[in-house]
Amino acid sequence: MIRSLRFLLATLTAAVAATAQAAWPEKTVKIIVPFSAGGATDVVARAFGQRLSQAWKQPVVIENRPGAGGNIGADLVAKAPPDGYTLLMASVAEVAMNQFIYEAMPFDPEKDFMPVTKVASAPLALVVHPSVPATTVSELIAFLKANPGTPYASSGTGGPQHLAAEQFRMLTGTTMVHVPYKGGAPAITDLLGGQVRIFFSGLPPAIAHIQAGRLRVLAVSSREPSSLMEGVPPVSATLPGFDFENWQGLFAPARTPAAIVNQVAADVARIAEDTSLRDQLRAQGAAPAPLGPAAFASFLDAERRKYSRLVKASGAKAN
Repeated sequence: MIRSLRFLLATLTAAVAATAQAAWPEKTVKIIVPFSAGGATDVVARAFGQRLSQAWKQPVVIENRPGAGGNIGADLVAKAPPDGYTLLMASVAEVAMNQFIYEAMPFDPEKDFMPVTKVASAPLALVVHPSVPATTVSELIAFLKANPGTPYASSGTGGPQHLAAEQFRMLTGTTMVHVPYKGGAPAITDLLGGQVRIFFSGLPPAIAHIQAGRLRVLAVSSREPSSLMEGVPPVSATLPGFDFENWQGLFAPARTPAAIVNQVAADVARIAEDTSLRDQLRAQGAAPAPLGPAAFASFLDAERRKYSRLVKASGAKAN
């Protein structure tokens, strides 16, 4: 009799748990973007967030929490309840670079998050203020050698924009002054104003200014030419081996139920096939690039190994 009661209780508990998981989400889902509004990560988050809200029939709120190279926003998610209602739309910086840049981290990027899915990807665009007399990478190198100390922007110390510029500096033997910002949008604002002269920008915040002639694009950071910037050569055509990808991915706090993680990944993969989304992102210089949890985790391990080597070689450190 006692055994039967225990079995019945266990069955009911499992049924209740399954029902609770199946009901997710039952309320608003918050996606933290650890950079300013208008930057590459923000643009991708809002495009997917709108469609996830439709799929889940619940509000999806995008909350921008910039600062410390993405660490402030990421830390909020690392310490959030693991219930699927607070997610992180991260760039490569917070989860694969900052641990090698900062002497102390408020969270452990390898232990405090569950990789959910890679979401989108794009090369960086090497853009300059129109006052810079260069239309090619070779001409830019010559300009920098003649003008040591030229200021360049990044969207945060240790981010892909910063390390791309640092690798460019090392490979070319030039001297530039790093000016970090709290995201791509404010960096673009000062680049347009001429306070900085060079920026390895994410495409979404830069593409409209490139098309309008307010910024000049010299190259893309991918190893090969990108269909997102047709006719623009890669930096690697001048500097062999140069290769940077600006990607975004969704992360959940550690111990988030696997059923929720898998559901989010599956929904993102399905939304990524939507033609209107692809067109929307392409117009802003990004492309869907979904990877499920296991494949994304493997990709992330490779990225961490890559940037560990680069940070060590460059000597880049957070201020």
